[in-house]
Amino acid sequence: MKPYLERRQLESKLWTYMSPVLALLLTLLAGALLFRIMSVEVAPALYIFFIEPISTSYGLSELWVKATPLILIGVALSLGFRAGVWNIGAEGQLILGGIFGGGVALLFYEQEGFYILPLILLAGVLGGMLWAGIVAWLRTRFNANEILTSLMLTYVAELLLSYLIHGPWKDPEGYSFPQSRIFSDSALLPVIADGTRLHLGAVIAVVVVLIAWGVLARTRLGFQIKVMGDAPDAGTYAGFSHKKVIWMTLLMSGGAAGLAGVIEVVGPIGQLLPSISPGYGFTAIIVAYVGRLHPVGVLFAGLLLALSYLGGESAQIELNLPLAVGGVFQGLLLFFLLACDVLIHYRLRLSPNKA
Repeated sequence: MKPYLERRQLESKLWTYMSPVLALLLTLLAGALLFRIMSVEVAPALYIFFIEPISTSYGLSELWVKATPLILIGVALSLGFRAGVWNIGAEGQLILGGIFGGGVALLFYEQEGFYILPLILLAGVLGGMLWAGIVAWLRTRFNANEILTSLMLTYVAELLLSYLIHGPWKDPEGYSFPQSRIFSDSALLPVIADGTRLHLGAVIAVVVVLIAWGVLARTRLGFQIKVMGDAPDAGTYAGFSHKKVIWMTLLMSGGAAGLAGVIEVVGPIGQLLPSISPGYGFTAIIVAYVGRLHPVGVLFAGLLLALSYLGGESAQIELNLPLAVGGVFQGLLLFFLLACDVLIHYRLRLSPNKA
């Protein structure tokens, strides 16, 4: 008997939304097996990874701190993915947002004014949009693959950040460490919960989720995004501009990634460092798909993937495991989600071997 996949004529709406839950359960089982292979007690390890980091109010606040950039980027990426625009370079756009916003913070160093923080946030958004705009221009002008161009520009952004903090933006009083000055108080996001690092960026992320939900459900642009993603030929016949959708979705995703980057540097970090992200731009791709490309789903997926960062740190401290364990769980979750999605669209059949 030879197995093959047969396309389903009718896909289950229920399993479309339940597949992330099934993928999470399979990830837990695979994680338990992984801990067993590493000679680690399974139950305590799973508790340390998934429960202990959020067992206190401070842990819950840290969950939101980690989730904020993931939610911001994941929401915007989900809009692009629904339109068939594959922006894989959100990490570079995040870095550019941090650079632009950090540059404004350094420009107003030791100055006071209510206008400074809004200018910093706006600069971060513009920086991300600029970097994504390069991708959009290359795609619409030369039909360059946005997956490759957006990804390659990420490395350019990293080199630009390295040059700035090793050169013109290096802290003159930082004992030759590659870092910028620590930003002044007027350039930092206010903390919204005493005794924690939870900042205003978490509120901004929730607002962005609501705005994206409204755009997708109530606007002509949202309708164009859904049509061009599901049936591009029908969208073209209806008079929708494919180039416009490419530009709009890339600019939105770039702006959101830039906003995430500037929120990181004026939030929990407080200055520019050689690395301002542990890979949020790439993890947000998983967030978008676990959230089923829906803004509200992305909100919960962002919290789940943020837990993988906190769990990885806890496992490193208490179990002496490598920090990469968190990344392994992220990869397992994506793998099982894609596998579940295959079975949503196809059913497994067996065909008899012919002599």
